[in-house]
Amino acid sequence: MSIRSSGRRTGSGVAALAVGASVLLAPTATGLPRADPLPPRPAPSVGASLLHRSGTHVRARQGAPELPDDVSALSWLVADVRTGEVLAAHDAHRPLPPASTLKTLFALTALPRLPASSRHTVTEAELDEVAEGSSVVGVSADHTYRVADLWRGVFLSSGNDAVHVLAEMNGGWDVTAAQMQAKARALGARDTTVVSPDGYDADGQASSAYDLAVFGRTGLADPAFAAYAATADARFPGGTHSDGSPTWTFGIENTNRLVTGEDGVGRYPGIVGVKNGYTSQAGYTLIAAARRGGRTLLVTVMNPQRGGGNAVYEEAWSLLDWGFDAAGRVDPVGSLAPPASPAVVRAVTARATVPERPRTSTHTGYVASAVFVVAAGLAGAAVLRRRSKRRGAAQARLP
Repeated sequence: MSIRSSGRRTGSGVAALAVGASVLLAPTATGLPRADPLPPRPAPSVGASLLHRSGTHVRARQGAPELPDDVSALSWLVADVRTGEVLAAHDAHRPLPPASTLKTLFALTALPRLPASSRHTVTEAELDEVAEGSSVVGVSADHTYRVADLWRGVFLSSGNDAVHVLAEMNGGWDVTAAQMQAKARALGARDTTVVSPDGYDADGQASSAYDLAVFGRTGLADPAFAAYAATADARFPGGTHSDGSPTWTFGIENTNRLVTGEDGVGRYPGIVGVKNGYTSQAGYTLIAAARRGGRTLLVTVMNPQRGGGNAVYEEAWSLLDWGFDAAGRVDPVGSLAPPASPAVVRAVTARATVPERPRTSTHTGYVASAVFVVAAGLAGAAVLRRRSKRRGAAQARLP
């Protein structure tokens, strides 16, 4: 849209002020001006522009080991957990379906809100929306579970049934998705779009190797998150008493093969978690962290293009080995955005659950806009008239 000058400075000034005011205050679909609930974008981190470029990035010094040549993932990243420095990456900000690695963001969002000792009796309605064919731990309706057991079902069995129950306890599926979205932005993870909190394939849902690394690194700083993520096996209630204590249990095992060492992969030395995933759209995805010699590294691997179900673990293994071998012999190519202060994260996430204010009618919104426009126009005209008189007086004094 363009505005032509009419040659009358006062009139055009009023028009410009009026147009500007109407654009600023034009009501949204709810009749209220838009308000972005998210914090301002953080200052660019070291090498941020490099990480946003496609391709593989590493800044090797003399004598540094070569990157492994067997990594076929569409996107991957290696980072130091303590410093947040990214040692190497490939297409780090490429949006891809995350599968169950998105459950790390779900845990970051809901874990602090749901005390581990709390108990909840599951209803049929809470399990109705669990997608057919998705991974489950074995939650049953009309049984009472302790929250800690449900979280083990999430981390070990990647149970979407446990996610649905916890999400309902957290305020509902849509509320939890909104909280997760706000949490991601508060942590500086801007490639993530949350549609389904359990990570199940959904139109528009995406994350990136960079964002998943942010979630994994942030989670490891929480002792409860870290303990669940590192657990290799546990007992899950098959039947329960009214207080949530089990009448009988069955064994569950972490589906992250770097943690269990199952299915021919082997347990990675020093492994500390974090989460794996798979869907038909996402392929195999993985966040893995390991500690060696006082140093903790984290890798994210998204959708290897070669090999079978073990390829994601084998490629993560190779990248972890490279990262530990490259210690002190590469310069960072970027940095994981440092997590916002806990107060900021809590405030931003809480705003996602605040009930909507009563809607102002469209008519009321337009009336408010019109009043402001008229006031702005009159004030602008007065200012321009005063300026015009001063210019005229000044010209009259010229020789």
